[in-house]
Amino acid sequence: MMAARKFILGSAAGLLAIGGAQAADLPVKAKAVEYVRICSLYGAGFFFIPGTDTCIKLGGYLRVDTTFNSSGTQDAPAYTGDSGQGNRYRDYFSTRSRLALTVDTRTATEYGVVRTFGQADFQFDTLGGSTFNPNSLNTTLGNNGNLLNSVGGGYTAVEMGFIQFAGFTFGRSASAYATPWHGYPGNNSSYLLGGHDTVTGVNNIQYTAQFGNGVSGTIGLDDPTVYNRTALYNLTTPINAVGTTGNAYGGVRAPDIVGNIRIDQAWGLFQISAAGHLVDGSYNTLTTSNAAPSALS
Repeated sequence: MMAARKFILGSAAGLLAIGGAQAADLPVKAKAVEYVRICSLYGAGFFFIPGTDTCIKLGGYLRVDTTFNSSGTQDAPAYTGDSGQGNRYRDYFSTRSRLALTVDTRTATEYGVVRTFGQADFQFDTLGGSTFNPNSLNTTLGNNGNLLNSVGGGYTAVEMGFIQFAGFTFGRSASAYATPWHGYPGNNSSYLLGGHDTVTGVNNIQYTAQFGNGVSGTIGLDDPTVYNRTALYNLTTPINAVGTTGNAYGGVRAPDIVGNIRIDQAWGLFQISAAGHLVDGSYNTLTTSNAAPSALS
């Protein structure tokens, strides 16, 4: 009887051992792979950055221009220089190739959506006008960066780079003074009537309020260094044959104050904008023959 009991217990232990080995050999379910998730909160093209709650959209475009009978690409009329005179030194056409890359991110926070946007341009072009001038030393073909990008050259530019949050915009963006039908969206240029064109952005701080029914208002401060400055002449000094003298524009003392009221509807949009700019004269002609006095004099 004792021998039979030992045999039964031994058989049970053997069965348990065999059962454990079979369980260990079963395939383990693989961990789910975290693929890129689509973010449908902000429109088509957005996806979540893996491991974060931030949505991102990558975009851009490739643009190739050829302009005939002009002083440069982007609709610059042939009314000055060699092109305007129509002499033998003018270029009959100019070309431009541009690759633009854009990055747009949106992050939802308890205080609202934080947006960042940036656009960089990689460009190679011939600016038109003329590529050779016998009266100047460094203007032969390919040696002047203002006339022709060198072989393998070109340049990189920043069009936009801003942060938006709770109606505020900080960084380089289109001015509130500019109208959206200027520049590239309307196939227009600043050479036509209407003037101001910050389609490539300007450093600013802006706030936009939405009043409902498509009505909004924006007020902001623009950096006036790049736009809204022209020549300022001191007429007490001798002038040249065309009635001008050295530019006596002073340094930047205050930002431009800009604003607009805009209505967006199904039929289109209507906008009224205004800007306040401080004109600062240095009262000196900034020329090589009569330079402005130094700070130490």
